[in-house]
Amino acid sequence: MYYLIYGVIKLEPIFAMEPVSSDIISTGEEWIAQVKWDGVRILTYSDTQEVRLYNRKKNERTIHFPEIIPLHEYCSSNSVILDGEVIALGEDGRPSFQQVMRRDGLRNLERIKMAAESVPIIYMIFDVIYLNGEWIDNKPFQVRNELLADIITPNDHIQLVPSISEAEALFHAIKEQGMEGIVMKRLSSHYSIGKKRDDWLKVKNYRDIIAVIGGFTLGHDTINSILLGLYDNKGNLHYVGHTGTGKMTVVDWKELTKELRELVTDEHPFHKTPQRHAHATWVTPVKTVKIKFAEWTEGGAMRQPSIEGFIDVPPKECLLDRS
Repeated sequence: MYYLIYGVIKLEPIFAMEPVSSDIISTGEEWIAQVKWDGVRILTYSDTQEVRLYNRKKNERTIHFPEIIPLHEYCSSNSVILDGEVIALGEDGRPSFQQVMRRDGLRNLERIKMAAESVPIIYMIFDVIYLNGEWIDNKPFQVRNELLADIITPNDHIQLVPSISEAEALFHAIKEQGMEGIVMKRLSSHYSIGKKRDDWLKVKNYRDIIAVIGGFTLGHDTINSILLGLYDNKGNLHYVGHTGTGKMTVVDWKELTKELRELVTDEHPFHKTPQRHAHATWVTPVKTVKIKFAEWTEGGAMRQPSIEGFIDVPPKECLLDRS
């Protein structure tokens, strides 16, 4: 996970620890709860030479979030790996996945500079894995959390995620605000690099998935609905519903229309032709989108799906799992 070049430690990116889904809020003195922020998971790596940013897939995001780069302004350690979530706030003051994806999805450096002014971000830090030349992933979460508080000084773009002992009260507040959910963490838990462990549990206020767009319908020459699918383990794309609602402006719909028209194909990509979509236009299934929904219906479709934002994920990773 690190190597030496001329005596300087060079940190290599790791896969982040992930929480396990749960429908039950764990209680007891061994648990704390934190807000589950609806953003982009970013790990910050800093040695004595440079600061680099990577997402959960180990894709570099260093140029995307320049607000995080001046580590000396908020962290007292030059040798560190921090784990957190980059969020952007919508007009209602709540985290907006669509807004943060306007930053994460950019590839042109000049546009990134402009977006940093129009879409400010906040880095919500919740863990430290490496500190002062030492891996501390095997230390209990409670110890890591205390170390994190010692080295981080919050500012306009950097915040520490608070730990709350009253998990049920926090979840109730999250539901009232319409936010994503909470993550419960066992105080004695180690940071299990690249693994899912039930030492971290996520309880969601609503469900969400990353789905593949397989088609669309038009209204007045502009897309008014997208048809969504998920792959099974044999590579078949299954239709799971359609939606024409979400955090999309008129301009967003027009841009999506232009983009999907370039992907139009004569053959539908789904394993079975979706019912009630005789006038749908089919597209090559390459564009992915984050969808928020209430629950799965008995017929295997999403109930009340809405668009949260578009995300750059390999389509084949959008897997069918109705748990």
